[in-house]
Amino acid sequence: MGTSASKNSGSCHGGREGQLYVSLKMENFKIRRDLIPHVYGSVPITGSWDFAKALSMARESASMWELSFVVSPDHETLDFKFLLKPKYSNAPCVVEEGPSRLLTGGTLEEGDARSALFKIGGDEEVLEYKVFIKADIVSPFDLAASWRAYQENLEPSRVRGIPDVSINVAPNTGSEIGPASPLELDLEHYVVPAPSASAGVVYAANLTETPRSLPATGIFSKNDALCGSSYGSSKAGVFSLDYSIGCKDLDTTVSDPVSDHPNCPPAPGMVESKSVGTFSPLPKQDGQKGLFVDRGVGSPRLVRSASAGSFTFDLKLDSETKKGMPAAAGAVAAAAVADQMLGPKEDSRLAIVLVGLPARGKTFTAAKLTRYLRWLGHETKHFNVGKYRRLKLGTNQSADFFRGDNPEGLEARNEVAALAMEDMIAWMQEGGQVGIFDATNSTRKRRNMLMKMAEGKCKIIFLETICNDERIIERNIRLKIQQSPDYAEEPDFQAGMLDFKERLANYEKAYEPVEEGSYIKMIDMVSGQGGQIQVNNISGYLPGRIVFFLVNTHLTPRPILLTRHGESRDNVRGRIGGDAVLSEAGELYSKKLANFVEKRLKSERTASIWTSTLQRTILTASPIVGFPKIQWRALEEINAGVCDGMTYEEIKKNMPEEYESRKKDKLRYRYPRGESYLDVIQRLEPVIIELERQRAPVVVISHQAVLRALYSYFADRPLKEIPHIEVPLHTIIEIQMGVIGVQEKRYKLMD
Repeated sequence: MGTSASKNSGSCHGGREGQLYVSLKMENFKIRRDLIPHVYGSVPITGSWDFAKALSMARESASMWELSFVVSPDHETLDFKFLLKPKYSNAPCVVEEGPSRLLTGGTLEEGDARSALFKIGGDEEVLEYKVFIKADIVSPFDLAASWRAYQENLEPSRVRGIPDVSINVAPNTGSEIGPASPLELDLEHYVVPAPSASAGVVYAANLTETPRSLPATGIFSKNDALCGSSYGSSKAGVFSLDYSIGCKDLDTTVSDPVSDHPNCPPAPGMVESKSVGTFSPLPKQDGQKGLFVDRGVGSPRLVRSASAGSFTFDLKLDSETKKGMPAAAGAVAAAAVADQMLGPKEDSRLAIVLVGLPARGKTFTAAKLTRYLRWLGHETKHFNVGKYRRLKLGTNQSADFFRGDNPEGLEARNEVAALAMEDMIAWMQEGGQVGIFDATNSTRKRRNMLMKMAEGKCKIIFLETICNDERIIERNIRLKIQQSPDYAEEPDFQAGMLDFKERLANYEKAYEPVEEGSYIKMIDMVSGQGGQIQVNNISGYLPGRIVFFLVNTHLTPRPILLTRHGESRDNVRGRIGGDAVLSEAGELYSKKLANFVEKRLKSERTASIWTSTLQRTILTASPIVGFPKIQWRALEEINAGVCDGMTYEEIKKNMPEEYESRKKDKLRYRYPRGESYLDVIQRLEPVIIELERQRAPVVVISHQAVLRALYSYFADRPLKEIPHIEVPLHTIIEIQMGVIGVQEKRYKLMD
């Protein structure tokens, strides 16, 4: 017969200070591997005796299965039964014979110390399991500590010794998971609405800052009415950046984030100087005071250009670079420490003034840079002069308006540029940090006007975009005619093309490349297969970070798939943190995900799979074959510190001040000895840089807080929204990056 152990460690709920911890075990040396023991019963075990919500027991040894859980303080009595669920078929569950088992106040009722009997196939076969039941009253802190100790020392981990970033580390998954079963998969069948889906792509310039110096009743295209109060207002499941004209946005209170200290030493891996070629990914030489942190394989090489004394970033990718290991998170942490210790070195307000001919990527570059800086926490806005022009003068300006020898047109264009600059400076004086000024600014006279307006108010860096590929320019012109409000009322596409090319010719006649002040030149950066970046008279922490970002951006269309790991055993138990393996449902999702990836990326053999170093993400990725797998420590879930292994109810009861602090400000709240969401963003910056650098699709299998932060970058969501973004289990978020912008699609593979 079966045996059991029980312990009366406390009286009723009202008299005990801890919580009821229950351990259930079943043993059978002739156990059938196709039947998985489960537990179901009344609230709070699994709720209303529902087979579908039964909790899976975990294998402790070859013959022993175990399930542990904590009972909510407001429940004294548990009634439950064991059942067996078929692992690979839809056959009915087998419920143990006899009455329900009853546990009251931590004591097993008399008569429940019995074996569990299951009749298989009617009365043809009877399985008998020995049952061991133990109940203890423990404090949540002791429980969490013992849980962590168990996971770290006793539970056999399938992944150990993982460095910060590792490639192609294959976990020993054992025979329990097995090969991915062939599941028929119609991708569109699983599509679900994005949280706030819009009707379509919005012209990127319309998502820039709304002019405050012009009346809202001015003349403008119907497309201008779509604009929000600032760039990247997330009305959409479709987020548009102006690729169309480009040659190319879980947790005690934390100190101010890195973004509040913009003016510090140059970014990691870059050596400060005052000459052209300021930022050099070369080791620090004797006598240099710069901070050098090696990014590892894949960094751009620095080469001398044709012009004397000029250095450029050579972005041609060799075979080694294509296989490059992603940057480690330590560089960002080093920059943050230097930022906070050394304090500001430059003016707190920075204006990035775009320069370039039409259809060369200014708005695309401005939008992407705005999104990146906002995500890092820098107060940033994008001011588009074309939007000011349309609002003040209308959208029906012909090519003659843009002639350099048209004094009326030149005066009108300078006027709207001055209005936009005044608005940007006024916003900076109200607390803004980085203004992106988006216009052609193609003559020295115009740029001198802007520098005079900014004198003593903000620091100006010119950002010039240059493209020499006629095919790309032609494509961008076509997309501009299709999307720009300037041609919304032109029914003849060819007439629009001719007019725009004439406008472009007028700009080319008067164009003067940037040679004055501080500047960054992006030359033929569209494809990511080559190109150069030239920098002159650039210094400081934030400008260095901007250069580092621009070095790694390109326009190669590719999808990025974001998904949480499959459901874990800690998810089932409601425990945060930990390093648990997958539940039964999680294992099923891993197989469905493998089939999804195989079908979605079947023609993308250069794609890669990125996971954290925690078991639940690695095991979710394990059935996926045919793609390299990269494990990042930077992708691990937010560190819950002393709360790791606890439930939110336990935190609320035993650490009420922490619970309330987190509730008031989840973004900045830092778990004791743990992390905040802002900390997570800081350690994810190398991941974002590497995602921008990739030219092939990437599947990111990570955790809720991490994916909220990554998603907010692509969707250009405000920082305060990050802790509340919906990232459900067993759902894939596809971010499509390409010439029409950043678009989102969601697939829900399981309920």
